[in-house]
Amino acid sequence: MSEPDVIVVGAGLAGLVATYELVQAGRRVVVVDQENRANLGGQAFWSLGGLFLVNSPEQRRLGVRDSYELAMQDWLGSAGFDRDDEDHWGRQWARAYVHFAATEKRKYLHDLGLRLTPLVGWAERGGGVAGGHGNSVPRFHLTWGTGPEVVRVFAEPVLAAEKRGLVRFEFRHQVDELVVEDGAVVGVRGTVLEPSEADRGVASSREAVGDFELRAKAVVVSSGGIGHNHELIRANWPVERLGPCPETMISGVPAHVDGRMIGITESAGGRIVNRDRMWHYTEGIHNWDPIWPDHAIRIIPGPSSLWFDATGKRMAAPNFPGFDTNRTMREILSTGYDYSWFVLTQSILEKEFSLSGSEQNPDITGKDLKFTLASRLAKGAPGPVDAFKNKGVDFVVADNLRELVDGMNAIARGPQLDHDAIKQQIVARDREVTQKYAKDFQLMAVANARRYLGDKVSRVAKPHRILDPSHGPLIAVRLNVLTRKTLGGVQTNLDSQVIGPDGAPLPGLYAAGEVAGFGGGGVHGYNALEGTFLGGCIFSGRAAGRALARSL
Repeated sequence: MSEPDVIVVGAGLAGLVATYELVQAGRRVVVVDQENRANLGGQAFWSLGGLFLVNSPEQRRLGVRDSYELAMQDWLGSAGFDRDDEDHWGRQWARAYVHFAATEKRKYLHDLGLRLTPLVGWAERGGGVAGGHGNSVPRFHLTWGTGPEVVRVFAEPVLAAEKRGLVRFEFRHQVDELVVEDGAVVGVRGTVLEPSEADRGVASSREAVGDFELRAKAVVVSSGGIGHNHELIRANWPVERLGPCPETMISGVPAHVDGRMIGITESAGGRIVNRDRMWHYTEGIHNWDPIWPDHAIRIIPGPSSLWFDATGKRMAAPNFPGFDTNRTMREILSTGYDYSWFVLTQSILEKEFSLSGSEQNPDITGKDLKFTLASRLAKGAPGPVDAFKNKGVDFVVADNLRELVDGMNAIARGPQLDHDAIKQQIVARDREVTQKYAKDFQLMAVANARRYLGDKVSRVAKPHRILDPSHGPLIAVRLNVLTRKTLGGVQTNLDSQVIGPDGAPLPGLYAAGEVAGFGGGGVHGYNALEGTFLGGCIFSGRAAGRALARSL
């Protein structure tokens, strides 16, 4: 390849989608990435593969009535857009993305060969107000094959284009500067890093062995967010909104998710907005078998576990498992501590605990139907969940509450819990379980969840007393703050063109994926509805690729 038409910075999902669209139009692309070829697909490879879809056949088969209007109500209620300037493009991206999710998104992916599992999850159920945050109905569609399959359907045609000479990969090339001439971006400069044979996700060397410069008609920045850059997270943490930044944070993304290109894009004239908007999880646990530094896994919980803050106080509505991430984060941090506790039974663990990540769901990731049915229908917890229960440093298992609280106190990073106070709260809740009617909002939420067939069959345990020995043993989990997604970033218009300081597109520069707040510099606003991150990479990468294919 002599001179490419486009340089794509970042070989993650958004970069692959943009490249796919460009090569469909016969354009020549160089893809630059600081990691090696083993990391093709980036963070998306490690994901559970959840996709936000609206009024899908899968929803309708399960009796879920959804619509663009309801989804838009949920999105806007969750986003809470309140910044006229910084949210200008985010609002437009939100309407465009929800329309995409309600119309052509499923067919676009299906035509590429992607398939979905039949059950639709009900993620981020919200704060208890119809027009506020949360999903009114289940919308979390799980990819058959999880994150690796989402990557595959775009990577395969891009790799085929590489063989035809339309695509060239430059791995271990770290971009340090966008080349700007006469007000337009015309290329990239950076450092060639020493070769690496590290496995996917493993932190690699930053030893320099040279430098490079590449030029093209346009550059697409698709380098991801700041999820492993704890220094940058701390610098931008919204103290007024969420409380003090956690002292202890564990990382839900590999070390290469460092956010470097956000500052580099800003230095070239790109506008960065909504820096304080982030999406981190409160249900993080240390990986007993880590791949990257501080490797964290998120528990994706059903609604039944009792949630206590670090002082031993049960969380109030709507701070239930899987309901309102940011509000629960604020409640946890308001105690002055950065962790909390789940208390549950073996019966709840077996039915309700799922773990984020493709590697934690080998049956679905491997697209093995027999293995999936056997593992999901077998007695006991799924293998990966059971492994964390037995080996995870955040888990305590006991036959009685006294032993459980003693175990919790042994790993607490803060105050010692009072057994009698914990018991009093659990007993009060248990008394409500035996009633046909109850005033406990969490039990009401569980009853509502079990009205949905998908939850009743595979996701929500039948209500029972926590202290009933027949459902034991008792289990406690120390929950940590897990860093994950960047909701703000490079501001872009609906063609993924980067906006400059004057509000006009910066010639030659595009951005897609998490670096652009998944579109517009903040399509999610303050909150996410889940299943929207992969879709945001796909939608914004598609917009960039198609816009460039038209204009070049």
